[in-house]
Amino acid sequence: MEKPVLSLDFTIDDIHKLREYNYYLTKDMTQQERMDYYNNKGRAFHGEIEESKLQKV
Repeated sequence: MEKPVLSLDFTIDDIHKLREYNYYLTKDMTQQERMDYYNNKGRAFHGEIEESKLQKV
């Protein structure tokens, strides 16, 4: 499955596409693999947020 293309308005259909894509990526993972996957993605996103905060100042 290819990464979904999201609309500029970010509609409910985009949310459905993201959920379906995320399920496709994680469906065959073990519980530990899923935890690691989500933790790594969360840490990366948190880092992006912190970086953007530093750029604003």
